[in-house]
Amino acid sequence: MSWHVAEEDLRAYARGELQPPLLWSADTHLAGCAECRAVLASGWDSGVLEAAWERLDAELDAPRPRPFERLLLRLGVAGHTARLLAATPVLRRSWLTAVALVLAMSVLTARAGHSTTLFLALTPLLPLAGVALSYGPVADPTYEMTVVSPLHGFRLLMIRTVAVLAAALALTGLAGLALPGFGLGAFTWLLPALALTATGLALTPRLGPVTAPALAGGGWVALLLVAEAARNPGDHALAPFTATGQGVAAGVTALAAGLLFLIRDRFDQSTGGVR
Repeated sequence: MSWHVAEEDLRAYARGELQPPLLWSADTHLAGCAECRAVLASGWDSGVLEAAWERLDAELDAPRPRPFERLLLRLGVAGHTARLLAATPVLRRSWLTAVALVLAMSVLTARAGHSTTLFLALTPLLPLAGVALSYGPVADPTYEMTVVSPLHGFRLLMIRTVAVLAAALALTGLAGLALPGFGLGAFTWLLPALALTATGLALTPRLGPVTAPALAGGGWVALLLVAEAARNPGDHALAPFTATGQGVAAGVTALAAGLLFLIRDRFDQSTGGVR
């Protein structure tokens, strides 16, 4: 060895105060340097080296973060939160690809038929479905891990919901930009999407993570059918996408969000909620 760990670093190492990357360097050096191990063993507690080896084994056995998790860490997201977000099933490539294909088909249909009806009717369901698939024992392969994680159930749900909404709304927003001829009317899906998602979440503790979003989505489809039946020949948009309909959607979103906050403790219960 052409160099050895400095004495002050060995003292910090013995006290468990040496920080990376010096800690990693000391661990690696001590594995191959008998002289430094002797100094460490003679001057301080003999259990320090065993503890260091256990720490090194734990670091070597720890799973390597995936690209998405590394990106979140670089953006300043806490390590445990980044791991939970990376484990969210609907943020995988397959789900994002499926959403992109559905949006592309609806955009092509809108441009060909000179009508955004299908696009506006479909897009609010995508965030609702994504949030529904992000938690619960049926859809989430990491359900057992989330159950034992030291997080409030509501906080965990909100972390995943915000992540899924951000991904779904970003894709849908890009799809809306592909319809420049329809102006701001191509973005009237946003408030209904938030209303559906908030309603589905608010109903989850009582109805469960499958029935609640299914009921919210079914109600949306029924509303569209009724609006289409009551539509006048001169109307350019269905009722949910008019100014009045947007106001109603905003009100439903606010009410559902308030109810969700009031019942947030129910998401820690083992029956009916996400756990």
